[in-house]
Amino acid sequence: MAGAHDRRRGTAIIESQRGILVVTHGNGGVYLLPGGGAREKELQIIAAIRELKEETGLYPIEVRYLFTHLKAKVFVMTVKGTPRPCNEIKKIAWYRPGSHINISRNTRTIIDRYLQMKE
Repeated sequence: MAGAHDRRRGTAIIESQRGILVVTHGNGGVYLLPGGGAREKELQIIAAIRELKEETGLYPIEVRYLFTHLKAKVFVMTVKGTPRPCNEIKKIAWYRPGSHINISRNTRTIIDRYLQMKE
């Protein structure tokens, strides 16, 4: 099975007044940005949208490409709906710098880069 570093992925950043949406599969409480691996011949933007819908029930109404991290294309999205854990997702949370949510190293790198871009 391919790891996060060598797999084409689509990753979504959803930001609200509460913070940046992160999800966990229940794997020791490590939170990640919503998204997942792209299927064969699937564009990473489509993978990010599909996975966001499958994992949180949110529907993107605006999607903008930000940057590539490793083999993941990262998109910021404006969404409609109320996020809820769906399918393999056990919990959702809202991350802010300094919060005590345990996020993965790649998630922290992506969020830090996103926040720097906003400044």
